[in-house]
Amino acid sequence: MPTRILHISDLHFGPPFLPAVAEALVRTVPALAPDVIVVSGDITQRAKREQFEEARRFFDRLSDYPLLVIPGNHDVPLWRIFERLFKPHALYCEILNPDLNPVLCIGNVALVGLDSTAPRRAISNGRLDLYQLEHCAEVFAAVPKDLVRMVVTHHQFVPGHDRVFDIAMPKARRAINCFVAQRVEMILGGHLHRSYIGSSLDFFPGHHRDRGVIIVQCGTTTSNRGKGREREENTFNLIEADKQTLTVTHYLYYETMGTFAPLSKHTFPRPGRSLVSGEAGAGAKLS
Repeated sequence: MPTRILHISDLHFGPPFLPAVAEALVRTVPALAPDVIVVSGDITQRAKREQFEEARRFFDRLSDYPLLVIPGNHDVPLWRIFERLFKPHALYCEILNPDLNPVLCIGNVALVGLDSTAPRRAISNGRLDLYQLEHCAEVFAAVPKDLVRMVVTHHQFVPGHDRVFDIAMPKARRAINCFVAQRVEMILGGHLHRSYIGSSLDFFPGHHRDRGVIIVQCGTTTSNRGKGREREENTFNLIEADKQTLTVTHYLYYETMGTFAPLSKHTFPRPGRSLVSGEAGAGAKLS
């Protein structure tokens, strides 16, 4: 059986939050039967206690499912300067999760979440420190080799794929090179408020052209802050990981129906496999 990962992001509890869309999400989850729910940051709009508490109540409604959550730049105070400098994640850790770089192994998947917020160095964009990449390496070195290795961050490693202006995370190439060396197969992210499903090879060819990392960006799942072609739209992803393939189904909220429904599906062979036979292709080099 494949491991099923529900990937949501950019909930933005606070003024932009859309309760009706959130209710549709809650109704949809049981039918999807995820093994885990991944939340890739921006849980709140302005890192206020009441917004974190509202998010906590929402997550409690999904308590039947393991949850891996990481902070986004909106989950640290913006104008509360003392808090931003000296205790930027205090409310997040108190109410949601004290672990900013959580790890979860479930089914045939190993997930490593990384806090990319860097509140003392960036306002909107993010950073990953070397110790976090070393943390990844230690985690993945300790898991069975046949597990699917996934990294979750809020900020993007590649620029937006459309005409909306975005800046990739500084030192993104260093991180991607590390992930390739660690045999990471997929990165889950948010922040862009619109979806993207592609490969790191489109931006960073690197030294291993046969070992790119699949990049899966989620739009905003429950807020009115969608951008680009997902302006005022809400989306999430369902990832299915089995021994041979990784499949990403992109879901869109349809206001007229009041529900989320599949919009597109993308299937990738795992390293060394092919979509034709499910086994290593002729002349393929197993990673």
